[in-house]
Amino acid sequence: MNNGVKINDVSKPVEQLLRLRVEDLMPLPPPFDKEPEPPIEGEPKPEWRKNYFTDLDGYVAVDLPIKPQNEEEGRRFVEKFLEGLKKLMSDEDNWTFKEQLLLSLEYCAKCQTCNDACHFYHASGKKDIYRPTYKSEILRRIYKKYLTPAGRIFGNFVSGEIDLNWRTVGRLLELSYRCTFCRRCAQTCPIGVDNGVINREIRKLFAQEMGIAPKAFHEQGTVKQLKTGSSTGLTPDGFKDMIEFIQEDFEEKLGMKIDMPVDEKGADILLVHNAGEFLSWPENIAAFSILFNEADLSWTMSSDPIGYDAVNYGAFCDDVQLARIVIKHIEAARKLDVNKIVVAECGHAHKVLTVIADGILADDLNIPRENWLPIMWEQVRKGKFNFDPDKNDFPVTLQDPCNLVRLSGIVQPQRNILKMICPKFREMEPHGVKNYCCGGGSGFAIMSSMNYPEWRNK
Repeated sequence: MNNGVKINDVSKPVEQLLRLRVEDLMPLPPPFDKEPEPPIEGEPKPEWRKNYFTDLDGYVAVDLPIKPQNEEEGRRFVEKFLEGLKKLMSDEDNWTFKEQLLLSLEYCAKCQTCNDACHFYHASGKKDIYRPTYKSEILRRIYKKYLTPAGRIFGNFVSGEIDLNWRTVGRLLELSYRCTFCRRCAQTCPIGVDNGVINREIRKLFAQEMGIAPKAFHEQGTVKQLKTGSSTGLTPDGFKDMIEFIQEDFEEKLGMKIDMPVDEKGADILLVHNAGEFLSWPENIAAFSILFNEADLSWTMSSDPIGYDAVNYGAFCDDVQLARIVIKHIEAARKLDVNKIVVAECGHAHKVLTVIADGILADDLNIPRENWLPIMWEQVRKGKFNFDPDKNDFPVTLQDPCNLVRLSGIVQPQRNILKMICPKFREMEPHGVKNYCCGGGSGFAIMSSMNYPEWRNK
C-alpha cells in the first residue's frame, strides 16, 4: 500500500493495490491550505467489492457488475481481452489508430519524463499507478508476452515480468479511467510517445470487443444520441421548441428579436452546438446567434436527429459509435447543402469532427469542418462588432481547453479577442499548449458512478 506499486503487482490476489490518504496528496496552494482537508471518503461497499472492480484503488469508474465470480468466468474474461488486443493490432480492425498505438508501444524509452507532465501523478502524491507509463507498460508486456512469437517462447524474458489473469485485466480497465487524455505526457515526451492514445485504445478494447464502458458514455450517451437525436435526450421536436423558447425569452430580456435560422438550405455554415447548451446555458445559443447575425454570416442550424448536437461520446472509448455520429453530422450538412460545418462551444466535439474525422471521412463525405473561434476572430478583426472594453474593466483569465490548444492548435484567436474586449486580461500559468487539464476531459465531466466522483474531485 505504498507509492512503489510495481508493474507485476497488477496481477496479485490482493484486495486493493493502493489506498489513497489525504496526507499523501499534493498540498493545496494558498489560501486553500489554511483549513485542514477532510479525509478521503468513498471506501467501497462490500457488495461493490463482490461485483465491481474495486481491486485497483477502491474507486469504481466502470459502473457495470462484470467482476468474474468463478474460475470459468475469469478464464473467459481473459480470453475476450486477448481477442480484443489482437484486433487492436490488426490493420483490418483498427485502421484508425493501429499505427499510432504500435509506434507508442514499441518506442517508449521508459525515461519517465512524462511523469512530471501528468496532473494526476502529481496530485496523488506521485503514486506509481497513476503515472502515464504504468498502464501503457502493462499493455506492452501483455502484448509482447502473449501475442508475439518470441513472447510465447521466452515469456517474461522478452516482455518483462507480467502475469495475465482476470485481476490484471480488471485493474487495467479501471486504470484506463484514471486519465483525461489531456496528452501533456505526449507533448513532453522527447520522442513523441503518446500514452494518451494507448490509454484510449485500452478503453476501446473493452468497449468495442467486450461491451464494457461506463453507462454515461454508452447506454446514456451514444446509444441515447443515436436513438433520440441527442446525448441529452433532446428530440428534434424538443430542439425546435427550445429554439422558440430561447427566442421568446431573450426578446423579453433584451427587447430585440433574435433570428435563429433552422434548416435553411444553401447557407454557408451549419452551426452545431453541444446539446447541453440548450438545456443548461441557453444564453450561449442566443449569444452565438446575435454575433453571427451581427457579422452578417450566412448560417443555419439543423433539426435533423444529431444534426443539432455536436457531442460525440464515442471519442472516449468507441470508434464505431464515434463514426456513426460523425456520419450523421455530415448527412445533416449535405441535406442542407452548406459549405462547411462550424462547431460551437465543445472541446471534444471539435477534436472529433475535425482532427479524428479526417481519418474516417473520405470522398464526398469529407466536407470542410471548422471551429468557431478563428471565424469569430476574423469578424472581430474586420470591425464587424462595436464592442465596449470599458464594460469589462475587471480581471479576466482563460482556462485553455486541452482539445482546442494542445490537440488542435487553436491558441491565438481566443486571446486576440479577449485582449480587444477585456483590458485586464491576464494569462494563467502555464497556459496555451502547456496548460493543465480542467479535470473534465475524456468524459470525466459526466462520470458520476458510485464513489468515482470522490476520486476525481480529490
